[in-house]
Amino acid sequence: MMQQDWREALGALLPDTPAADVPQDAEPAPGQETETARLDVVVERKGRGGKTATIVAGFTVSDEAVAEIASQLKRRLGTGGSARGGEILIQGDRADAVVKALTDMGMKARRI
Repeated sequence: MMQQDWREALGALLPDTPAADVPQDAEPAPGQETETARLDVVVERKGRGGKTATIVAGFTVSDEAVAEIASQLKRRLGTGGSARGGEILIQGDRADAVVKALTDMGMKARRI
């Protein structure tokens, strides 16, 4: 006897509801929602004691997802940084590397 998929079982209980209408994933993976939003990458020095920082803004996901993306970026680039207030701060002038990394992660990003 083959095990039924939960969508098929639900369709058997509710014959008027096609199985295709049942959502497959309730929560998207980190970064998946940002595929439609464009992220802006900016290099700043102002207000940082003369030190350069790369800022990534424009996220439409939760702060937890932004923190996970920041963690992946920092690990990938081998640099420090933080995620606060829906933005990611990467230490140093790494705008080109950040844009490439975000693009490789499946997100749309541009340098301003």
